[in-house]
Amino acid sequence: MSRFDELRDELIVRDRKGPDLYNRILVVSAFGGLTDLLLEHKKTGDPGVYAKFAHASGGPGWQAALEKVEEAMVEAHSRLLTHGADRDTANAFVRERVDGARNCLIDLQRLCSYGHFRLAEHMLHIRELLSGLGESHSAMTATLMLQRAGVDARLVDLSGWRDQTERTLDERLRHGLEGVDPATEMPIVTGYAQCAEGLMREFDRGYSEVTFSRLAALTGAREAIIHKEFHLSSADPRSVGADRVRKLGRTNYDVADQLSNMGMEAIHPDAAKTLRQANVPLRVTNAFEPDDPGTLIDDEPAETPGVEIVTGIDIVALELFEQDMVGVKGYDAKILEVLTRNDVRIVSKVSNANTITHYVDASLRVMRRVEKDLEKIYPASSVSCRPMSMVAAIGRDLKGLAVLQRGLTAIAEAGMYAVGATQGPRNVDVHFILDRDQLEPVVKALHAELIENAGNETLKVA
Repeated sequence: MSRFDELRDELIVRDRKGPDLYNRILVVSAFGGLTDLLLEHKKTGDPGVYAKFAHASGGPGWQAALEKVEEAMVEAHSRLLTHGADRDTANAFVRERVDGARNCLIDLQRLCSYGHFRLAEHMLHIRELLSGLGESHSAMTATLMLQRAGVDARLVDLSGWRDQTERTLDERLRHGLEGVDPATEMPIVTGYAQCAEGLMREFDRGYSEVTFSRLAALTGAREAIIHKEFHLSSADPRSVGADRVRKLGRTNYDVADQLSNMGMEAIHPDAAKTLRQANVPLRVTNAFEPDDPGTLIDDEPAETPGVEIVTGIDIVALELFEQDMVGVKGYDAKILEVLTRNDVRIVSKVSNANTITHYVDASLRVMRRVEKDLEKIYPASSVSCRPMSMVAAIGRDLKGLAVLQRGLTAIAEAGMYAVGATQGPRNVDVHFILDRDQLEPVVKALHAELIENAGNETLKVA
């Protein structure tokens, strides 16, 4: 969104005129960094307004954080809006929304100072309220910019601001589009949608893609397109080198699911499920290369076997060993209960007669709590956590490629060592477990062996 002026001129408007401008619905997310300021930083965990309010105990810290949000919003749209009247409109919009949110939180804090009311019961609603501020702001900014460029753009604010009506997601979407004619105007839709299901309860910060996919399904879209700042490539160009990676060009939803599991989401898994069931293909493009068709994701199988992407993620290996585990049922169920209670995401797992190892995406701080919980349940066991990395080679069809064997050989020839490796019977991914500091070197080594030197012409889509 911070480069929306480029998107407007080179992607949305370009040389289109009249009817050619329309029959498109634009779903926008918040400006970069704003959701971090509103909630908490996605990577570092630094508290935003939500986190500070949750731990405020009546203190003013969250109000200062909200003022910082207001300043960031004004700064973001002021860089893009070149007309004074548009800036005034956007400033007034931000002021009204931020003041409303501030008054709401003050009133709620005052109400919960009485013993009959518990702040914890309202925290999810607060999280949704704050999230909606970011999307509403970016949608308003985009609408003003497009209108100034001669496009009949219409803001479709799904955030439920001051709306007392309880609606499901589908009802919210249909209500938002009432009276809108996509053939003659361009709806600019907020990625966040307030609904009875509670998007954040189910999807947390992946709600924009859920709104996007549901809207595509409801409207019977010919195609759903996600515009990113980069192509969906065979590896991260920052790790492997931009001159060595290849654009995928074509893949399927199965691969998209594996990427999501590795923390590299082409699209949220639930959003992909919605599109798949509605038979709507997904296209991922580089927004700043508008003439490039990007990568098409559908349900078609690969024409020939081949590794399409190599990617990695930092993990923690949670290992539970107990000699008496052999033949006894229920160990894994108890571990899963503890991991679920601590909101730990499982990436993969392996087990043998007396050991169960879960590879999880979580901080060591959280895993220390998990260790203690498991030691109470299984006092005779040995429980340990070890920071590691996992690198995956993924493709629609890996049959006959000996990816596991070739991968282990490539890692060894690069002077490194795989602690473990697994391959499932579906032949769509192979996982290599490594020490934490070997992630990037192994990605490079596997990419060179399995993609650059593989001679798979199907991967070289222009």
